[in-house]
Amino acid sequence: MDSSLLQLLAASLLGGLLLLIVVALIVLYMFSEAYPNLRRHEDEKYFFDPASKNRKLFPNLFENPSIELSVIFPAYNEEERIHLALDEALLYLQDRKKKNSSFTYEVIVVDDGSRDKTSNIVLENYVKKHSTDVIRVLTLTKNRGKGGAVRMGVLSCRGKHILFADADGATKFSDVEKLEKSMKELNEKNPEGSAIVCGSRAHLEDDAIATRSVFRTFLMKGFHFLVWFLCVRGIRDTQCGFKLLTRKAANRTFTNMHVERWAFDVDLLYVAQHFKIPIREVAVTWHEVEGESVRLQLVVSPRYCGSQEWD
Repeated sequence: MDSSLLQLLAASLLGGLLLLIVVALIVLYMFSEAYPNLRRHEDEKYFFDPASKNRKLFPNLFENPSIELSVIFPAYNEEERIHLALDEALLYLQDRKKKNSSFTYEVIVVDDGSRDKTSNIVLENYVKKHSTDVIRVLTLTKNRGKGGAVRMGVLSCRGKHILFADADGATKFSDVEKLEKSMKELNEKNPEGSAIVCGSRAHLEDDAIATRSVFRTFLMKGFHFLVWFLCVRGIRDTQCGFKLLTRKAANRTFTNMHVERWAFDVDLLYVAQHFKIPIREVAVTWHEVEGESVRLQLVVSPRYCGSQEWD
């Protein structure tokens, strides 16, 4: 190949990477807070109990845990798909409870200012059936972004361990056992009790590249490079919405996280690495879910994260 052509190609690639870095820095500047946003509206401190027809106060993350596992589902305009995640999760959790009566859990659906009937559907179809001891709805008064919704759910939970998962049910919920097994191994090596286990789709990357255009592959690789270069190293898939944290790790990370929208996971893991919290990555079963799925916008727009649309 002609040397001038090689130089041109190298210059183009370098220019593209520099452009991605500049865009990423601008986006992070625009959508991050100078200080962690822990403020919440007075109404967001309560959940509605259909049985008593009263509002009850949520607990907070700074209290001692009272159950084993809290599951957080952030949801924005998910009235059509929320049942996919909740049906699978509740079936698994109930079966696990039958096998082990000492196992305790809760599910918190965080409605991130939805314009549809997400909150009402969860209240009518799930909370009334299972009670607020099993499932609760936290309805945010305005849209905060996926990271903000997860943070509010985490701050309102009771669990010793905290799992957050996407409301579209894209990840096989029973894979939480893989994360728990890895968490146990981390805790044995780290008696301080602070750890994070990330579900990962990295093992699916080769298949994705085979069906993806060159331009989209470039954007994906560019995003991975930016994450590695600027923020988080050692984690191949920072964006998978299936992560398990100890309560102590959640307390340290979510109270110090500055990004609430696009790429909040990167900020979360960056904070964790800053505090030297052990992190491990575990392969999970993942599939594409029809609905508000996003491809190109995943990289270039802060309005999108995972396979759901957030304002």
